[in-house]
Amino acid sequence: MNVFVTGGSRGIGRGIVLKMIKEGYGCAFTYAGNVEAAEETIRQAKEIRKDCSIISYKMDQSKVSEVESVLENAIKDFGDFGALVNNAAILKDNVLAFMSDEEWDDVIKTNLYGPFYVTRGLLMHFLSNKFGRIISISSLSQGGSSGQANYAASKAGLVALSQTIAREYGPKKITSNVVVVGYVPTDMTKENMNNELSKIWMDYCPTRRVGKPEEIADAVYYLTTENAGFINGEVLHVTGGLTYAP
Repeated sequence: MNVFVTGGSRGIGRGIVLKMIKEGYGCAFTYAGNVEAAEETIRQAKEIRKDCSIISYKMDQSKVSEVESVLENAIKDFGDFGALVNNAAILKDNVLAFMSDEEWDDVIKTNLYGPFYVTRGLLMHFLSNKFGRIISISSLSQGGSSGQANYAASKAGLVALSQTIAREYGPKKITSNVVVVGYVPTDMTKENMNNELSKIWMDYCPTRRVGKPEEIADAVYYLTTENAGFINGEVLHVTGGLTYAP
């Protein structure tokens, strides 16, 4: 099977791509602009499985024309996809009173419009194959998070979008689920989570530790398999037991 992963060049996205390669999947993944990071993901994938099928595509998923173009090329390159992982997202934090229209629009368009565009673009493909697995990556911020009105709204919206897809297309053997991610040290979290917030996480998380990209990837991989066919419309927390943003 081949899988399409958005935002696969770094962090959790890279972990997901490498897990798919390890399990024998072909993988197309997107990146926003960091060519070196995308090439590093491919290099690591080739170390895991030298003959693996993997291609990166530069894509701004907030732009429907780019999404449609990349999907068209990816389907030509791979021929078939059985799963989609909506992972790509951005942060532009600010308190609500001072949040600009641009900060709001950029995050909503990337984090919510983007998954809508990509999912819509692959749905007919899944329908024709009578099989599809859609996994969207959310965050504890979906329940509200100070200084992140745009990000929280986008992630909450992603849950509603996923559950709607589950209802509409479950009868067609297409499942749609959400994986909620806890604190996993990545480039993005290091830039946006200060020492005080990190300490709060360690104090309140029941497992008293941070997560690993591989742990998120394992959960995502399972949801792509035939064995996960009766899991649909679910929100799976991979958060060490913490269920709200600290």
